[in-house]
Amino acid sequence: MDTPGNPARVVWHTTESPAGGSYFTSIAAYLIRVGAEPQVIYDPAVDKLGQFGPLTKSGRALRNDGSRRTNREGKVCIQVEVLGRAASPWTKGFDPAKKPNFRKLLAAMRAHGVPDTWPAGKPPATAAAATKRDRSTWQSKGGHFGHSQVPGNDHWDPGGIDTSIVPGTAGGSSGGDTKPPATSGTYTVKKGDTLSGIAAAHGTTVKAMVDLNGLKDPNKLSVGQKLKVPGKASTPKPQYEPFPGAAFFHAGRKSPLITAMGRRLVAEGCGKYKQGPGPNWTNVDKASYSAWQRKLGYSGTAADGIPGKASWDKLRVPKQL
Repeated sequence: MDTPGNPARVVWHTTESPAGGSYFTSIAAYLIRVGAEPQVIYDPAVDKLGQFGPLTKSGRALRNDGSRRTNREGKVCIQVEVLGRAASPWTKGFDPAKKPNFRKLLAAMRAHGVPDTWPAGKPPATAAAATKRDRSTWQSKGGHFGHSQVPGNDHWDPGGIDTSIVPGTAGGSSGGDTKPPATSGTYTVKKGDTLSGIAAAHGTTVKAMVDLNGLKDPNKLSVGQKLKVPGKASTPKPQYEPFPGAAFFHAGRKSPLITAMGRRLVAEGCGKYKQGPGPNWTNVDKASYSAWQRKLGYSGTAADGIPGKASWDKLRVPKQL
C-alpha cells in the first residue's frame, strides 16, 4: 500500500450483471482477463465468496486519481465486486442473518481495522447524483465507500444500497451504542492460539475481542498475554472445524485450515515445523500429524500422518473465520 498510515477502507462495486447461476465463475474469469480484479467477489443470491488475493494487498478495480493510486490508499483498501446492478440495489430483500459468508466478510473487514461508517455518506442512488467524490474525505477517513464516491472514478455503482445492512454494526444491529461489551472474564493466550479461535471458543467475535482489548493488530498475540473476554448470557460452547475428509489432505492442497491444524499440532507438542505451519500441505504436516496420532496411541498404518475423523475430532481445530 502507498499510504499505510492512512485509515483502512472498503470499496463496494457491482458487476452490472445478474447474480446466481454461472455468473460467479464467468464474471471472476472476466475480471482476471481484463486485469481489474478486486480482492473479493460476492454473490448475494447464493452467499458465495471468492478471493483473488490478500486483503492487505492492492486490488485493481479502481482508476487512479491523477498520479495518486486509489487502489493503494490506506492501511488496506478492500474492494468487493458484488454480483448485481446499481439500478437495482442488491440489499433489497437481503437478510444478513441468513448469509454466514457475508457476515464472515464483514468480520474480516473489521479485523483489519475498517470502521462501520460511511464517511462520504450513503452511496448515490442514481448516476446523475454521483457527482460528489471528495478527495479529502477519501484520503483522510476510514470506513466504507461506494465506487461512486472515489475520486478519479466515474462509475456510480453500487447504487443506493442499504447502509444499515452494509456494514450494519458488529453486534448485528442497525445502529445504537458501539462501546465495547462488558467483560465476563479473562483468557491467557497459549502457544498456537489465534484470535479467531479464541473468539469462536467463547461464543464471540474477533471484532468484539479487538474492541474490548484495544488490540492494534489482531494477528499478533503473545504467549501468556491476558485477554478480556466479552460477557455472554450463557456458557460459551467451543466451535471446532469439522473433519473435511481424508481426501482433503494431499500434495498441492493450500488452505487456512492447514495452518490452523498445524498450530494445534504445535500446541500439542507434535509440531515438526522449522517454518510455518501452513498454508500448504507438506510432508512436514504429515510427520507432525503422525506424531499426534502416535500421541493418541495409534501405531503402524494407523499413524500414517493422514488425518482421520477420530484423531481430528480430538485435535479440536478452532473454527476459522
